[in-house]
Amino acid sequence: MEDAIRKASVLIEALPYIQQFSGKPVVIKFGGSAMENDAVLDDVLEDIVFLAAAGIRPILVHGGGPQISAAMKQAGLSPTFVQGHRVTDADTLAVVVRVLSEVINADIVRRILAFGGRARSTFGQGRSLLHARKKPMTVRGQDGKAEELDLGYVGEVTAVDVPTMIADAADGVVLAVPPVGQDETGQLYNLNADTAAAAVAGAVKAEKIVFLSNVHGIMADPGNPDSFLSTVGEQEVQSMIEQGVISGGMLPKVSACVAALDAGVRKAHIIDGRLPHALLLEIFTDKGVGTQILRDAVP
Repeated sequence: MEDAIRKASVLIEALPYIQQFSGKPVVIKFGGSAMENDAVLDDVLEDIVFLAAAGIRPILVHGGGPQISAAMKQAGLSPTFVQGHRVTDADTLAVVVRVLSEVINADIVRRILAFGGRARSTFGQGRSLLHARKKPMTVRGQDGKAEELDLGYVGEVTAVDVPTMIADAADGVVLAVPPVGQDETGQLYNLNADTAAAAVAGAVKAEKIVFLSNVHGIMADPGNPDSFLSTVGEQEVQSMIEQGVISGGMLPKVSACVAALDAGVRKAHIIDGRLPHALLLEIFTDKGVGTQILRDAVP
């Protein structure tokens, strides 16, 4: 009986959040490395099916970096990166599009269906709901001079087909978004999944954007779990970036969070996707389990 009462209390705690977020888009970014673990992937997707069943409109933007690199090596191609961006020639682009759409995205849709949910890909028949252009890349040499680099078919989002995306996300359908963009000529581009997620969240005016990572969240003193920050304001985040407190793999995620907030998203979250049901705990409980980033320090 006590266990049943405890479960009922959890549902009651979730009720105001379900009421608040019902009918609103929530963008979730899930990384490629975490997706290699089937148990973690299934746990996240089951949470997303729950969100959809509760009336929320989840939009899942996924990565696929490790899987793409493995497929490139099988094809005799050598992955090359510049400032975190994969150099993408025509052969690499073909591998990127195939792995993201035909392997990872298709697998996500199949798993969601297996959980009794409904899912739809935003990329099909060579067409994407993410409009993009070639991303310019400038680096500075040892002499301090700026140099323009050509990374091939690496792009950045210029617009999102919002009406189609919102319509497709209605009625409990989970949208699965591979980071593949397209320009007005039909040319496809390899996109950074973090920045693509931020662009989608801003375009659809998402209530939240949640980055599922392999870390608990932001720490004021990296490596010290006791310095974990459950809530942090955007200005403090910017200061931590300038001071080098936020760096490495956390930097692009935090930068994407800030970009989403600047585009009108109310809250951004970074949570450890390996924690069972982390997504539900972050969205539907008072304390949450990760770091929420706000435009100011007051929730």
